[in-house]
Amino acid sequence: MNIKRSLPDFCTSYHDAVRAELEKVIDSSPSALRNMLRYHMGWQDEHGCPCRGESGKFIRPTLCLLSCEAVGGDTSQAMPVAAAVELIHSFSLIHDDIEDASYDRHHRPAVWRLWGQPQAINAGDAMFALAYQALLKLKEKGIADDKIAISTRMLSLACLELCEGQYLDLEYENRLDITVDDYLGMAAKKTAALLAVSTALGAYVSSEYSRVVDSLHLFGRELGMAFQIRDDIMGIWGMEENTGKSAGDIPRRKKTLPVVYGLQHSAGKGKASLQKLYAQEFIVGEDIAEVKRVLERSGARAYAENLAEQHYHRALAQLEATGLDSSRKAPLKEIACFLLKRDF
Repeated sequence: MNIKRSLPDFCTSYHDAVRAELEKVIDSSPSALRNMLRYHMGWQDEHGCPCRGESGKFIRPTLCLLSCEAVGGDTSQAMPVAAAVELIHSFSLIHDDIEDASYDRHHRPAVWRLWGQPQAINAGDAMFALAYQALLKLKEKGIADDKIAISTRMLSLACLELCEGQYLDLEYENRLDITVDDYLGMAAKKTAALLAVSTALGAYVSSEYSRVVDSLHLFGRELGMAFQIRDDIMGIWGMEENTGKSAGDIPRRKKTLPVVYGLQHSAGKGKASLQKLYAQEFIVGEDIAEVKRVLERSGARAYAENLAEQHYHRALAQLEATGLDSSRKAPLKEIACFLLKRDF
């Protein structure tokens, strides 16, 4: 598999505009919370001094804006939606770092490590509220009230799915009977729901064609599944310096797809070893290497890579179902390919 280490150029071209929109929204937040929010976004250090810290890839706002362009819309009209989906993503990350006890985010201490868990929860809650403040700016872009109301409902339903998915993810940590189908249902909610609403809303604010919006929603959902499975593969076999995440998924006993597959399909000593290791409170040292060996022997890595490819091709099929011209679909195809092959 050929690896692409950087975002396509046309994706990064949106970053300045998305950041400017996000800064307007975040800088309108209460001053007591602002430092935490700006720190999480990578715009300043913990003391409030501007810095050039690594920030997110802006995948969700980029998908939103590409979908807007694909249906012939003006990306400036969809910018409030792009900001809203990134703020929802940021809310989920701040809370996720607390729930997973993740020490680092983008090679820096997570918000909770610097300000404590209670204040980090406040910061995440603020991000969530600001997402809806951002969405209401659609009114200033000339979007009709009924479209704003429906957009709000679409985003809210995606948020509920995201929260349910996160609940299931945590619930599965303490169980050894999780099936692949259980896992995929969780991933569809935790990850794919927000990517799906990003592509759907980008098209919806600029299009009256429900068939196109529906197809782009399914495109985003299938792409989200491929994205999550790729993340799972990197969480076990990726390098920490690439992912920017600490420790990986094995020490925290995360029930990612390769692990679930391994628990379900390993046999004999391998299955017994995996069950014993995942019954421990932590997995450390040589036990991490043993987990990897068992997973490799079970075919878990090959299975996960194959399934990610399947969801990627289903995403492309949904993109074809939009009936849009090839030139309009091309950027969405390119970012889909990047998300499948990324190593960070």
